[in-house]
Amino acid sequence: MYFWYMKKKERYEAFVSYFSKHEPEPVTELNYSNPFELLVAVILSAQCTDKRVNLVCPPLFLRFPEAESMAASSVEEIFSFIRSISYPNNKAKHLLGMAKMLTSQFNSIVPSDVNELQKLPGVGRKTANVIVSVIYEQPAMAVDTHVFRVANRLGLTKSKTPLATELELVKNIPVEKIRFAHHWLILHGRYVCTARSPKCTECGLKECCQYYNTVVLKKLSAKTPVEAVKF
Repeated sequence: MYFWYMKKKERYEAFVSYFSKHEPEPVTELNYSNPFELLVAVILSAQCTDKRVNLVCPPLFLRFPEAESMAASSVEEIFSFIRSISYPNNKAKHLLGMAKMLTSQFNSIVPSDVNELQKLPGVGRKTANVIVSVIYEQPAMAVDTHVFRVANRLGLTKSKTPLATELELVKNIPVEKIRFAHHWLILHGRYVCTARSPKCTECGLKECCQYYNTVVLKKLSAKTPVEAVKF
């Protein structure tokens, strides 16, 4: 069944069915061993690759294994561990502020509530949703650039903002699949549905993808047979 015959419900069903079969229980690519470490890693991952964060975090976690030790440190010392991360000055300030608030207001326990998490420096809605979905297995949908792009390309959403995209995805994905769907969309965006030169011909979702059926096939049909083979 191709996209132009599909209703929204059918597109969601095709999306969930495909990934439930091919990647039933995806996990974050960030390395961590406890909720505090994941919170630090997600804060550092903003506009930075998980690969870079995973290289930086081991010595950082060795020096700061919990919120108390980080709260007793300084911006300068934290910066010395994360200098190769994007925006290290701001993130060092955020980490110190986060650790201080976590110890003083939350008894060093990472909150399980999205609104409470967003009180912490450096924690926006996306980061909060990652924490509650990964650590506390709540049906939360964190929307980053990958999720936003892939959801719109597939035709799952037509939203113009991350929040609107989040709300539309949560409304249409089965509640027990939401925390997995977050990873499905991110990983698909990183390795298949990339921002530039998406690997459409290799994609298992192309038959139900709006972008493939309205953009890629149009380009293919405009090529000569020889050119089409090369594509």
